Amino acid sequence: MSDQPYHTPQMTPPATVEACRERLATLKDEIVSIRIQIATSDIRRQADRRSLDATWYHRAKTALRLKQAELALVSAQLARLNGRSPVAQRDRFKDALIEVLRSECDEVRWQSALVRARALHESRDEIRG
Repeated sequence: MSDQPYHTPQMTPPATVEACRERLATLKDEIVSIRIQIATSDIRRQADRRSLDATWYHRAKTALRLKQAELALVSAQLARLNGRSPVAQRDRFKDALIEVLRSECDEVRWQSALVRARALHESRDEIRG
């Protein structure tokens, strides 16, 4: 093993819903496999009254954590692609609200509301800095 610190590799989520689903299925299988290997190794170790192989155990746990992190990333990507993420739901609600308000306002009131909304948005951006 090297003395270099371990850095988590950058994971790029799949770009399509189908690719996300396929990757999720693969990741779930890999996670189950790693868990089974850890459990099997522990049972054998206990039966043989041996000590824990710390290097192997830490590698297995690291692999498990990386797979779980990728699973979370791909799940979030799938939610975004399906439009089920909280941000997508909020954006769809805002679009619907704008459509309703636009249909109920004349042009003068609509322009006035836009000016006030832009001013409010800009003042909040300044506060957040």
